[in-house]
Amino acid sequence: MKTTPEHNERVRTMIFSSFYPHYVNRIEKNGRTEEELRQVLEWLTGFDSNKLQQLIDDRVTVEEFFQEANIHPNAHLIKGVICGYRIEEIDNSLTRQARYMDKLVDELAKGRKMEKIMR
Repeated sequence: MKTTPEHNERVRTMIFSSFYPHYVNRIEKNGRTEEELRQVLEWLTGFDSNKLQQLIDDRVTVEEFFQEANIHPNAHLIKGVICGYRIEEIDNSLTRQARYMDKLVDELAKGRKMEKIMR
């Protein structure tokens, strides 16, 4: 499934702090911790816990979030389908990065080992 310009715009303008609590709820329901979530996000973005909290408090958009991120060089190894989209087929780099994050949270919630998540 290809992303549309409207979809890409919606992803770009989403406020990170508006969906972060949903990530926390999802992983905690499956026996994982917020600390593990932050560890995975640090691997993907290079943000330490303090920086991540600052971005949450500042209510940055997904675009601003990823503009400040230093995406891990192995992020391209994140493959599969998330939210109906095959990650490796997403043309828009910002949308692809957001789906990388979604996929990592999904893998964490499904109980995948941390070593496997952080390729």
